[in-house]
Amino acid sequence: MIADRLLTVLGCLFGAVGIGLMALAAHGRWPDINYAAIMVLAHAPALIAIVAALRAGLLHALLARPAAFLLAAAVALFSADVALNAMTGQRLFPMAAPIGGTSSMAAWLLVGVSALVAKTR
Repeated sequence: MIADRLLTVLGCLFGAVGIGLMALAAHGRWPDINYAAIMVLAHAPALIAIVAALRAGLLHALLARPAAFLLAAAVALFSADVALNAMTGQRLFPMAAPIGGTSSMAAWLLVGVSALVAKTR
């Protein structure tokens, strides 16, 4: 399914971006960018795992796929705002990081619900 491939690619991109952000944190002038790196790196394998769980039938697809896309968007929003703030002192928009963080928590809860309502084999 195209959505699963896209989520897998997003997970791989999160991995690459996270490593880049960690390098910036370690070698650049922006140690606070580390928070963005951690968030992105933590969710890179999670997106791929969600796809694997979907394929294994462990998650309800109609709940888990939208939750996974929400998770990807939320992590991107949080991390972009934190990275921008670390590098420039500016924000994407007011409350961008808290919205991203709260949305990622909601997405994780929705993934959990999708596991509870998935049909057993």
